[in-house]
Amino acid sequence: MPITISVTASALYISLVALLALYLAYRVVQFRLTKKVDLGDDGSPEFIAVIRAHANLIEWAPITLMLLLVSELLGSHVYFVHAMGATFFVSRLAHAYGLTVSNGGNHKGRFFGTLGNWIVLVVLAINNILFAVGVL
Repeated sequence: MPITISVTASALYISLVALLALYLAYRVVQFRLTKKVDLGDDGSPEFIAVIRAHANLIEWAPITLMLLLVSELLGSHVYFVHAMGATFFVSRLAHAYGLTVSNGGNHKGRFFGTLGNWIVLVVLAINNILFAVGVL
């Protein structure tokens, strides 16, 4: 008989982040088509910000979402997984917004988005380490 393990909380946030990644990729493509730039950023600060908003999500999402999924698989409480997943998703939204409205400059959304992302990553990593060594 197969063992069934619920990962519905992780599935929710992985899917939401996937849709956000698709939206941010769409913005890059839309910008490329509008400005007729096939490769690179044409030196435009606005275009660089749009590209970096997508790229930054792609750089941070895999490890953070992997930690989230492992945390759920290890038996973390579903409310903990939701808290981490929601904080990560909202942080990525804030970061993308802050980065693009400021054209890569300083913005509270960018700052708090980065901070939230880092906090979630550290908390999940510590949580998983504690599970792995048998403390939790």
